[in-house]
Amino acid sequence: MRRDFSRDDTSTRDFYRLLTSTVVPRPIAWVSSQSAAGEDNLAPHSFFTIASVDPPMVAFTSVGRKDTLLNIEETGEFVVNLAPEELFEQINATATNFDRKVSEFDAAGLTREPSHTVTPPRLLESPVALECKLHLVQPIGDCFVVFGEVTHAAISEDVLDGSHPLMDRLKPLSRLGRDEWGTTGAVHTIKRIPVEEWPGHFRG
Repeated sequence: MRRDFSRDDTSTRDFYRLLTSTVVPRPIAWVSSQSAAGEDNLAPHSFFTIASVDPPMVAFTSVGRKDTLLNIEETGEFVVNLAPEELFEQINATATNFDRKVSEFDAAGLTREPSHTVTPPRLLESPVALECKLHLVQPIGDCFVVFGEVTHAAISEDVLDGSHPLMDRLKPLSRLGRDEWGTTGAVHTIKRIPVEEWPGHFRG
């Protein structure tokens, strides 16, 4: 038996909590940005995905007009850093609502690294950095979807097998419901079924 939740009879906040507890796990874009005045920002955003293959683009959602969004609108650049398991506490700390003049890099004791194609710094402690140029900011409801074209990727040799990143080395964190976070856990491998093999696939 299921329980029904009517959007019309549920508060916006409670329905949001339902969505974020069921659309899981959500990858985290740990976004570094810089204001026009040169102030660095670092913040996690858990509405995040790939948006295009060619050109390569990623997208994340800013729930409201936060410092990350303001910086990107001013400069047109940002970096998506992977949020690894071992930096769990620092990632959570950078979600704190600091004044815009306070850099989360400094507040959380994290290290800036020069980027290759954009001005905002990368995060040295993260194994992956995707440097991005702003493509579009799309307002949707009370949120803003930020689309960025990936201009450069920097990946630690420690997580690579040849040129392929390994999940057991990346150890990416994800957001779940409430104050819950997820780790990769067991990784299952399976190839897609070619259509010509489909008719007999489940016949034993």
